Amino acid sequence: MSHVVNYFTKVAELTKQIDLSKISKLAGALKELRENKGRLFILGVGGSAANASHAVNDFRKLCKIETYSPTDNVSELTARTNDEGWNTVFVEWLKVSNICEKDAILVLSVGGGNEEKQVSVGLIHALKEAKQKNAKVYGILGKDGGYTAQIADIAVVIPPIDDSLITPLSEAYQAVVWHCLVSDPELQLISTKW
Repeated sequence: MSHVVNYFTKVAELTKQIDLSKISKLAGALKELRENKGRLFILGVGGSAANASHAVNDFRKLCKIETYSPTDNVSELTARTNDEGWNTVFVEWLKVSNICEKDAILVLSVGGGNEEKQVSVGLIHALKEAKQKNAKVYGILGKDGGYTAQIADIAVVIPPIDDSLITPLSEAYQAVVWHCLVSDPELQLISTKW
């Protein structure tokens, strides 16, 4: 029982500490993206890739934002990984998608990438391409020291309140934050069924 109590105590603490103004700012930026007919590309690896897929559905269906995630096409993802290497799969996918200044990337990640430690380097290459093409970069992240947080136009950082729970709380709160966004009256155009 002690783990369960600790986990949900941390959830309550985290909820009180998260920067709500950043989430509100991100909602405004995504509304502007839609008004300008820009596309949203959601990037994530591991559990965050699964979250990216779910978020694509919500932004498309509820908010009518043209949204994609490269990890939704497992055939292309694995072909690129096999033929070109994992570190370039996202950047090459973005090049084919002709990412441009009207578009934005939303990174869902625990750490946000770290070139020195060779962690999530594929995200870093994709973000460099996005910046080169003047696309916006947003993030929902579990750490503020990673590459995404350093270069993002808006980074919502899930407060890392317990080192042993950074990954589960970060990935859980990615869903909390994007569900807040897609239910925001400024963004949501289609009601949910329930």
